[in-house]
Amino acid sequence: MTFPVTRLRRLRNSEVIRNLVRETTLTRNDLMMPLFVCPGKGVDNPISSMPGNSQLSVDKLVEKGKELYDKGVQSVLLFGIPETKDETGEVACQHNGIVQQAVRALKKEVPGLHLVADICNCEYTTHGHCGTIVDGDVHNDMTLDTLARQSVSLAEAGVDMVAPSDMMDGRVQAIRTALDQNGFFNTPIMAYSAKYASAFYGPFREAAESAPQFGDRKTYQMDPANGDEALREVELDIEEGADIVMVKPALNYMDIIFRVKNTFNMPVAAYNVSGEFAMVKAAAAKGWIDEKRIVHELLTGLKRAGADIIISYHTQEIIQDL
Repeated sequence: MTFPVTRLRRLRNSEVIRNLVRETTLTRNDLMMPLFVCPGKGVDNPISSMPGNSQLSVDKLVEKGKELYDKGVQSVLLFGIPETKDETGEVACQHNGIVQQAVRALKKEVPGLHLVADICNCEYTTHGHCGTIVDGDVHNDMTLDTLARQSVSLAEAGVDMVAPSDMMDGRVQAIRTALDQNGFFNTPIMAYSAKYASAFYGPFREAAESAPQFGDRKTYQMDPANGDEALREVELDIEEGADIVMVKPALNYMDIIFRVKNTFNMPVAAYNVSGEFAMVKAAAAKGWIDEKRIVHELLTGLKRAGADIIISYHTQEIIQDL
């Protein structure tokens, strides 16, 4: 049928009918909030490039966790800023590491909050790269050991899920094996499977104090020009035991999210990263956009593309509208 028999505006002429036929609905169940934990007590250090976000000491993180949980946030992704760093990221594997401390405190004080730990070495190494450096580059296989031990240490602390973000080949298998050997069969892995060497991570470098001290990360993170390669990365992670796969960043890679979801029919996470967040905040501060409407549209678009989980710094602001 064509016009005038078919008039698609009939299904748009009231809010009720628009709600009835809406294809994609964003809910609080879709969202995860990233948080940054640092040493000290009473520390709430605002991140200048990410308004509304701070580096928080464990006590302040617990306060934030309670606030978020009361608002309806069900899950948070934890990043750590350690008191000291080393060459290999060994500090991230310690029983009393900064994220391990945070996990124990949150589990005690906010037991209903689902805790996910980012697994990587960039915040913990003196050079800011994601693994052990040999001859000026990250040594893939040496790094796997640190990542696996970090994952086990965090599982022992009580984390609900681990999320390796390093992009080393074989790290999902190494982590799955280590978790299973230590009895953590039910700890899921959310793998940063298609993580691009993106310019959108800029503000995160300030937040996590993880800027590389030399070179870049192009030898292990993906070329933004590539799409087919992302499917190969995702497939390998699934074969190695990933329970959830992730695409990062999100907005410039909605085609990748769509392809991953349709190819593998796996739970897919999308990370709405710091640079994407900062651009919205900057435009809103100038009065150029309606921030709330923009955020709803962006996050709904990610879900429409196929994201089951959306990791976003907007979560704490948008959650009560859902």
